Amino acid sequence: MSQDIAIIGIGLYPFGRHEGVNAIQMGVAAANDALKDAGVEWKDIQFASAGALEVTQPDAMIKFMGLTGIPFTSIFNGCATGGSLLLNASNSIAAGAGDIGIAVGFDKHPRGAFSVGDDLEGIGLGQWYGQTGLAVNPQFFAMKTRRYMHDHGITEDCLHRSAVKSFKNGSINPQAWRRTPLSYEEIAASPLVCDPLRKYHFCSPSEGAAAVVVCRADIAKRYTAHPIYLRADVFKTRLYGSFETMSPSFPTNHAQSPTVQTSQRAFEIAGIGPEDIDVAQLQDTEVGHEIMHIAENGFCKDGEQEALIHDGVTEITGRLPINTDGGLMANGEPIGASGLRQVYEVCLQLRGQAGARQVPRKLKTGYTHVYGFPGVSCVTILST
Repeated sequence: MSQDIAIIGIGLYPFGRHEGVNAIQMGVAAANDALKDAGVEWKDIQFASAGALEVTQPDAMIKFMGLTGIPFTSIFNGCATGGSLLLNASNSIAAGAGDIGIAVGFDKHPRGAFSVGDDLEGIGLGQWYGQTGLAVNPQFFAMKTRRYMHDHGITEDCLHRSAVKSFKNGSINPQAWRRTPLSYEEIAASPLVCDPLRKYHFCSPSEGAAAVVVCRADIAKRYTAHPIYLRADVFKTRLYGSFETMSPSFPTNHAQSPTVQTSQRAFEIAGIGPEDIDVAQLQDTEVGHEIMHIAENGFCKDGEQEALIHDGVTEITGRLPINTDGGLMANGEPIGASGLRQVYEVCLQLRGQAGARQVPRKLKTGYTHVYGFPGVSCVTILST
């Protein structure tokens, strides 16, 4: 895939709460922004894909874009939907389905904690899983975080510092939902939700949309002087023995998470290593996830996150800035859109257009990672 596909346009409908605006309208707005950024019109698009949890038929958005007869695919892969949409777009170009296309993610979630609903049999689980509280994501995430803390010496101090960084980054992002920085003391004193996770350790379900326009790399400079190249896009599911969301049991022999598999394969395809990444977006449904994912994506060994975060390595001014826009913590998560929001942010950083949150050095490579139930992951590697 190395530099065969280019991103030439990006668009975002800011994440948050938008009364009176439905999910498809947000998707249309993000798509139009991406088209404008690429300098193209809808009639130039040869294929499209969209993804959402709450929208039954995402391709209904073409009613508002134009009925041009193009193939339009709907995709949903949990929190990994955005990465899967970009992968589908790049595969469409590689397969000869067209030279230029668009991927759009959007969602509009109700207030409250993420849940998988009442029909647990529909996702391969018994009703007992919900009756014990495990179908509500905060409880499972807390269990996974506590186990990781025990196994690798991560402290609550590390959780608090990670949250401080996220809300600080969100405060200088004019498109973030939560733009109020929170102090270490405010986070540490916030109500305990599920031990060890507190109120300000979690993201929240939200609303919003993101879109990217992609094309064959050899024609990208017809549209933009600064294309961003897709070096790798890899999607993986879980192995037997990995400890993932919606795991009703697991054997004594531990298996690698889908994130580890995905990350390793992405670096192999791109022909680079973790040390070559200049800026990263990692899934941070809550602070434990961001901390675990730093190691799972190969940026350090298990347990080393404590020192990295304490020393500011993941700050905007650090060696490996992570979630420069505030991540899910500051933006919330409309599931269908979150992966493409990461791509949007990394593209801005690589272009040098991220404003107050711009990493203050020349950037060449960026990285995005999404993870979701029931144990899926997608990684992209981007470069100038």
